[in-house]
Amino acid sequence: MQLQQMQDQISRQQGIIEELQNDVSRMKQENLERYQDLDRRISSGAASAATPDNSSTGGANNAATGAAAGASAAQPPAASSEPGDPAKEKLYYDAAFDLIKQKDFDKASQAFNAFLRKYPNSQYAGNAQYWLGEVNLAKGDLQGASQAFAEVGQKYPKHSKVPDSLYKLADVERRMGHTDKVKGILQQVITQYPGTSAAQLAQRDLQKL
Repeated sequence: MQLQQMQDQISRQQGIIEELQNDVSRMKQENLERYQDLDRRISSGAASAATPDNSSTGGANNAATGAAAGASAAQPPAASSEPGDPAKEKLYYDAAFDLIKQKDFDKASQAFNAFLRKYPNSQYAGNAQYWLGEVNLAKGDLQGASQAFAEVGQKYPKHSKVPDSLYKLADVERRMGHTDKVKGILQQVITQYPGTSAAQLAQRDLQKL
């Protein structure tokens, strides 16, 4: 009877383990699909966002917007005057992230910049810095995107987004015509972050250069 009870208990534990493994696999797949969907949304919005406005007022407004974005990106985030509140930080971060889903890239850029100034030490700050780069890229602000992606590794060197940000930085530098920098950045991704998806993509791109 004891042996039967132990076998029953083991069977139940194995069932729980299998269920947990299935949940983990499903969550990974959902996260991957969500990331790919956002990437597609950003890419589809980037072309229209990057189209130059030839009107006299539109050109001036775009220039002013670009200058303001560059200035805000160049300034180091001020220390937060508020005590850490993860719940409030997540609300601010999620609100900024929702603007990406809505393809409102100008407001998303402002929101992520504001978040980084308000919560520079937040657990979401590394992600916010990365998505600021993505948003600037979608807007066609290559200089702002380059700076934002570079600052992920500079300010949050141990963050999981560093390999992705370096790979994106290489892409931005390529678009800006800085081909001399691209190879070095891609090689850095491969050497420092082997086994990551960013390293695999970097290896592929390096072979095409």
